[in-house]
Amino acid sequence: MTVKNLTTTLEQGRTSTWLFSFLPASVSARPPPFYKHKMVRISVLHDCLKTMYNAEKQGKRQVLVRPCSKVVVKFLTVMLRHGYVGEFEIVDDRRAGKIVIDLLGRINKCGVISPRFDVTVDSIEKWVNRLLPSRQFGYIVLTTSSGIMDHEEARRKHAGGKVLGYFY
Repeated sequence: MTVKNLTTTLEQGRTSTWLFSFLPASVSARPPPFYKHKMVRISVLHDCLKTMYNAEKQGKRQVLVRPCSKVVVKFLTVMLRHGYVGEFEIVDDRRAGKIVIDLLGRINKCGVISPRFDVTVDSIEKWVNRLLPSRQFGYIVLTTSSGIMDHEEARRKHAGGKVLGYFY
């Protein structure tokens, strides 16, 4: 078989047995199919915020987010307190749980900061300048020893912690 015949054979999807002659007889001469890889869930919070942001861009009024976690619920509580999302309902499906969130159309951008960098009280202002478009609106969500809160509340309580994400 010449190189030209080999390339046309491979382009047409046929395989030649001499290409796999080095394999033992118990193995078939066909190459293995391309396996579909499942996406790995890196961050539940990232998936939630991305789903909300995409639904907001499409003009949806509600969005279903799964799975549910304590961090997601606390993050949504901070967003609810500042009026960026409406009410949300946690649906227990005896698995990982789901959250139904009412959208108000106020989210311009939201995201997760990974890895969760340490933030001292003095360095909160640097993070605000780095992540938010203006000082007038937007919030950075921190996880502190006093719980999950926005950067203004952390500054009032004089508590540092780790940065979770932002929204504006």
